Amino acid sequence: MVAAHAAVAPESGRADLYRYDGLGDGVTGFGAVTGAEVARFREQGWLVVHRAFGADRVQAALDGLLDLLASSRPASGGAPYDVQYEPSVDPAALDGMPAQERQDYVRKFMWFVKSDERLRSLSADTGLLDTVRRLIGAEPVLFQDMALLKPPRIGREKPWHQDHAYFDLPLETPVIGVWIALDPSTTDNGCMVVKPGSNRRGPVVHFQRRDWQICDDHVNPHGSLAVPLQPGGCLFFTSLTHHGTAPNRTGQRRRAVQFHYRPASAQPTSRAARLAVFGADGRDVSC
Repeated sequence: MVAAHAAVAPESGRADLYRYDGLGDGVTGFGAVTGAEVARFREQGWLVVHRAFGADRVQAALDGLLDLLASSRPASGGAPYDVQYEPSVDPAALDGMPAQERQDYVRKFMWFVKSDERLRSLSADTGLLDTVRRLIGAEPVLFQDMALLKPPRIGREKPWHQDHAYFDLPLETPVIGVWIALDPSTTDNGCMVVKPGSNRRGPVVHFQRRDWQICDDHVNPHGSLAVPLQPGGCLFFTSLTHHGTAPNRTGQRRRAVQFHYRPASAQPTSRAARLAVFGADGRDVSC
């Protein structure tokens, strides 16, 4: 453990919102995930695997993302992928800009694994899927893929939230998120911050404020851990684990891909059923 730190103050004005009391550590390589790590994951809601992927796989994923970004249109309408830009950016002003430059204005990039073999193979990696299978306790199915680019200087925060608040799946459905660093992810440029054990506290009402999020006033960062990763490192976490990321005000890129897996047997529920649990913008409580 290290002394408590607070990341860069987010848009909320709370300088302590992404405060952390230590750094999350883990094992090296998928082969080092033992039964003890699986038990700890179910208790704490997170697991780190360092050096899960080598430099060649990381570079291939980056090349795949850039190739797909180059083939999509920055303006709304007609883009083959869901590309979301930072809110401070006018996408129309980026029309014609090379993908190598345009990536530094992209916040999120979704639904690409079916279009690029390099990214598909990452999501279907044998070691990754075997780890997910053990953590989820069932045969896993990929149902969401995204790149989270958090560009230099303008990359905004991702407020504290639970991923299950976004998914039309019954609350009892075990869902595993896998966050893979493609650049050094540091405490300065917006690495993940998690709240260990929060997965066992059940669903929390979410609000549509800066994002679909847990109310800032309801966040107690005491005991949270920052999870810095080197390229190729993975963070596994449950869909009820509280987590968020601070803004990136550095000159460094902080690119990552994230995959979500559910059991093959899981059946979807409705948006209304999800919001009855997670909020409908906070239901009868204020934020």
